[in-house]
Amino acid sequence: MTAPYRRGMPGGTAAASDAFARLYDLDLADDPGDLDLYLALAGRTGGPILELGAGTGRLAVPLAVAGHRVTAVDIDPSMLERARRRARDEGPAIVERLQLVEADMLALEPSGGKPAHKLAFISLNSLFLISERAAQLGAFRAMARHLAPGGLAVADVWLPDADDLARFDGRLILEYVRTDPETGHLVTKTAAAEHDPASGTVELTTIYEEGAPGTAPIRWIRRDRLRLVSPDELRWFAEAAGLEVETVAGGYDLRPIGPGDDRAIVVAGRP
Repeated sequence: MTAPYRRGMPGGTAAASDAFARLYDLDLADDPGDLDLYLALAGRTGGPILELGAGTGRLAVPLAVAGHRVTAVDIDPSMLERARRRARDEGPAIVERLQLVEADMLALEPSGGKPAHKLAFISLNSLFLISERAAQLGAFRAMARHLAPGGLAVADVWLPDADDLARFDGRLILEYVRTDPETGHLVTKTAAAEHDPASGTVELTTIYEEGAPGTAPIRWIRRDRLRLVSPDELRWFAEAAGLEVETVAGGYDLRPIGPGDDRAIVVAGRP
């Protein structure tokens, strides 16, 4: 499954959590191309900025480097530790502008009870990890309650086509063979996905094997239940959360969504 995902596995070991955080960054070695969108929206709205499901700081840290105050929320401490290291590498001023919060995004309340953020977003399929429809709506409500009037909420999801869904039949598919720059290990990633059309969910099993050539590999296995989201649902989530939809786009240039687009990005404002 080409859509990246990330979240700590309940009951997983600290070693596994750390490995999955590191391998998440390897998954995204090919830039997905969304940073420019958030930099542009941040330039339009100003800060402060809230990212829900911030992971390893791939977006939060560059936004802080651009001069914005950013609150990055994630439930996975290993992800946040990598974000912390990424911020430290950029210098003390960036560390000061970036607040890292380990929390369930659905339960997060505004500091002091007063919404102050000008931009809030859930990027690159993180919404899929919230595997119940009501809870996905809860994520939009969380963004809405943190936004100051005039602020923007954004969510971005992958739209698998019929061929993609047909491959989600449990078959094991090789996704990549890459060298991890941190360990020097060769990493092979394979995954098997099973799509349930009745619930719109995908049961995803991912296997990473890493090690030096000719040696016994270390194997990491994780399982996730993902809930796919349609463009119409994105619009409905935003409106049900009390937001006014500005656009549902089919790409990071925010062109209107059209036939054949493989992404949907909703941008909605708080009145």
